[in-house]
Amino acid sequence: MSTLLGLFDLNQGDSEDTWVGPASGPEGKRSYGGQFMAQSLAAAWRTVDTDRSPTNMHLQFLRGGDAGDPVEYAVTRVFDGRTAAARRVDARQNGRLLTTATVSFAIELPGPEHGTRSSMPHDPDSLAPSGPAGPAPSMPLDELDIRISDEGTGEDFVRRFWWRTTAALPDDQAVHTLVGVFVTDVYMIDPALQVHGHSMKARTHRSGTTDSSIWFHRPVRADEWNLLETRSPAAARGRGVVTGSLIRADGVIAATLAQEGLIAERD
Repeated sequence: MSTLLGLFDLNQGDSEDTWVGPASGPEGKRSYGGQFMAQSLAAAWRTVDTDRSPTNMHLQFLRGGDAGDPVEYAVTRVFDGRTAAARRVDARQNGRLLTTATVSFAIELPGPEHGTRSSMPHDPDSLAPSGPAGPAPSMPLDELDIRISDEGTGEDFVRRFWWRTTAALPDDQAVHTLVGVFVTDVYMIDPALQVHGHSMKARTHRSGTTDSSIWFHRPVRADEWNLLETRSPAAARGRGVVTGSLIRADGVIAATLAQEGLIAERD
């Protein structure tokens, strides 16, 4: 099994609806937020009927975790209806609450559809591999192809983050969704600093995600090119907000994302 897929292979915990996610990186390093997002979703997904897929997820980061330690996920079955379900997921390390999330699931229903780009910026194969927008010790970068193409300055700044996996993936939509959730969290708050000519990589500001939300629209293939296009509409009080779209190579918008993060000046 690849390192990336291994991160989503949760083990049964000591009690019902409790799961343990493997460590994501070297000891002593701060845990990567995408790990909590993907593993929380994986834990919640294991407790719903197979005819339901996620529609939205909202996660609050309360404390930082240690990338070298496993994480326990406790799932609360908030609601089970005829067509929908809701779960709460609390993540802990050594008894300390690190994140809390809510996840909604539903069956697919017929209805009007929209959300397709008529054209896509760039051919990702023509862009040079760039990796993430900063160091990412908790990510298996040898299994990911990341190519970033930024555009604009100031409030017109746009980040275009192309990505795909290089590891072999099973033909399981849940796995592809989990990979997408894991990858798209990397340095997503960075555009809020880029508007002002700064970056998370430069470490000129205290930065980190405090809140993250995803609305799932359509399936995504993680082993094909996908574009995460993000902008920062506002920042104040030492925090910034970034909004984005996860777009497949065929122009279909697969998910909408929003994230709040700390971007405070250092003392």
